[in-house]
Amino acid sequence: MDIKNIETGTDGAALIAQPGVSPTSGGLAAGVAMCLMSMSSIQFGAALSSPAIATYGVAGATWLRLAFAAIILAVVVRPSVLRYSGAQWRATLLLGTTTAAMTLCFFAAIQRLPLGLAIAIDFLGPLSVAVFGYGLTWRLAWPLIAAAGILFLAHDGEGWVGNLPGVLFALGSAVGWAVYILLTKKVGAAFKGLEGLSMSLIVAGLVATPFGLAETGGAFTLKGLVEVLGLAILVPLLPYALEMVALRRMPSASFGILMSLEPAIGALAGFLILAQPMTALQILGTALVVAASAGATASAAKT
Repeated sequence: MDIKNIETGTDGAALIAQPGVSPTSGGLAAGVAMCLMSMSSIQFGAALSSPAIATYGVAGATWLRLAFAAIILAVVVRPSVLRYSGAQWRATLLLGTTTAAMTLCFFAAIQRLPLGLAIAIDFLGPLSVAVFGYGLTWRLAWPLIAAAGILFLAHDGEGWVGNLPGVLFALGSAVGWAVYILLTKKVGAAFKGLEGLSMSLIVAGLVATPFGLAETGGAFTLKGLVEVLGLAILVPLLPYALEMVALRRMPSASFGILMSLEPAIGALAGFLILAQPMTALQILGTALVVAASAGATASAAKT
């Protein structure tokens, strides 16, 4: 797929590579820390989502998460909606629509697959960003090592785990995640602070509304809404805000390969919270993605 810069029309690979980006060690370290906090928030938030999904369904719980996150951030940020240019509106509409689709697919996938496997497939999105960003250089080894680790995570020692609908939802989320990384960097550069994220979450909430209402039928309980409100902070509010700030401090390719830690964190969260076991092969896969992330981050610091 030929991803274009939404404003200039330049190739996505050029946007990813960003030859002018030369992060300082301090800025890169802060970006890495934000990515780690974001990934932990997403995975443990996903692992804790089963009760809300059981109550409202995948689409219903996802819609409520996005709506609550949009309301909270809009109150805090107070975006200046009347002052935005046409290019800014297009950017937020694209990011918001992508966010809604990615989130709906992600939570549909984790209902059908083990958390570690769903995240492993989902990681194909940022892995693609990393591959295009690094190009045919020696640093391509890092995403390849991460890919090998993901294959090990997707195998339980006896065979491949999962089902076709779950895999398709995870693949849909992977495509959304790749586009999300590119658009988040674009929106982060086009707006001050978190205004772009605020507007994008409003769009995402609106896009998810018909799916959420169709599944919930408008039946809510106070206890259920309070639970989803807490989950909305874990996913998507906190991680999306952290990722937008992190992408201002590091190249998209480095961000993409650092996300290879997410399958490992997902497998850990699934083991601790959902009692989903890990085999020796999956532990090896976890070690490989951790090594790939560390190597890619060290490589980025030297550029």
